[in-house]
Amino acid sequence: MIIIEALLTVLQFVPLLFLLWLGNLAEGRRTAKLATGGRGFIITTYTLLLFVLGGFMLFGVLLTLLGNLLQHIPLPPETQAPLPPGGQLDHGLLTRLGLSWAIPALLGMLLLIPYFRRTLSRLLPIDPENRVHTVALASSTLIGVYFFSMVAIGLDKMVDLTSGMKESNPLPSMWAQQITFFLLAVIGVGWLSRRDFLSALHRLGIVRPNIRQILVGIGTGLILVVVALVLENAARMLGFPTDPHVEKLTRQLIGPMYGSVWGILTLGLAAALGEESIFRGALLPRFGLFFTTLLFALVHSNYGLSLSTLIVFVVGLILGVIRKRHNTSTSMVVHATYNITLGILAGLSINF
Repeated sequence: MIIIEALLTVLQFVPLLFLLWLGNLAEGRRTAKLATGGRGFIITTYTLLLFVLGGFMLFGVLLTLLGNLLQHIPLPPETQAPLPPGGQLDHGLLTRLGLSWAIPALLGMLLLIPYFRRTLSRLLPIDPENRVHTVALASSTLIGVYFFSMVAIGLDKMVDLTSGMKESNPLPSMWAQQITFFLLAVIGVGWLSRRDFLSALHRLGIVRPNIRQILVGIGTGLILVVVALVLENAARMLGFPTDPHVEKLTRQLIGPMYGSVWGILTLGLAAALGEESIFRGALLPRFGLFFTTLLFALVHSNYGLSLSTLIVFVVGLILGVIRKRHNTSTSMVVHATYNITLGILAGLSINF
C-alpha cells in the first residue's frame, strides 16, 4: 500500500515532466536556429497543455453550473437523506470548487497567447518567446487550482475528511513527491534534452557550499524559526484571528513524522531537496522573487488562508534572497534547518 501511494504521487506529475521535456526539445531547436525551429515539438506541447488546462476548465465550468442548477432544483427526500450535514447538499461548495478550477485554468490558457506573455514580461524576467518559460508559466496556474480548491472545501471539512482515514506512514509519499519536484527542476532546465546533469545542477544553483555558506544557512534557518514564533505570538496578542483547523490538519497529515528522528529529518531534508530545487533553483531566476514566493506559499495549501500562509510567504522571501546572494545549496540548508527545528519543537510539544 505504501509503495502504491508513492507511485501514485509520482504518476500525477508525469504529464508535467513530459511537457517540460518536450518544451526543452522545442527550445533547443529554436535557439539552434534549425529550419523547423522545433515546430513539431512545440505544437505537440501546446496541444497537450491546452488539453490539460481545457480539461480543468471544462470540469470547473460543469461543477459551477451544477452548483447553480441544484440551488433551483430541490432534490427528493430519498436523495437528500444520505447527504451530510443535516441531509443537505452544499451547493455553494460545488460552485466554489468549479470556480477554483475554471479561473486558474483559463488564466493558464491565456498565457499560451504571446500577447499576454509579452505583457507579463514587463513584470517578470521571462522571455515571452521561450518555449520552456511558456510551459512553466502556463503550468504554474495549476498551483492555483490546488490552493483554491482547498480554500473552497475549507480546512474544517478537510479535517473531518482526513480524520476518518486510516493513519498511514507519510514518509514514502513525501520523499516521492520531493524527489519528483527535484526531477521537475532538472528536466525543466534542460536535463535529458539541452543540458547534461552537472550543467543542469549548475543552472539550478546547486553547488557544493563552503563552510561560511553552511553556517549562514544554519543561522538564517534558526533566525527564521524565531521570527515565525514571534509572528504567531504577536498575532495572538493583537487578536489576529487564527484558524485552529490549520494545526489539526497539519498534525493529521504529517503528525506521525514528529515521533521519530527519521521523520523529523525527512521534514527538513526532503523539502530542502525538492522545494528549493524547483522554486529557488528553477523558477526564481525566471519568475522573479515575488511571484516565485507567491507560488511557494500557495503550494502549502494545507494552511489555507491563514497566518501560517503569511509566515510561509515571509520564509519564502528570505529563502529567495539567500538564493540570490549565495546559491540554492545555501537556501537548502536554511530550509532544512527551519523545518527540522520546527519538527523538533512540535515533537517536544506532543511528548510534553
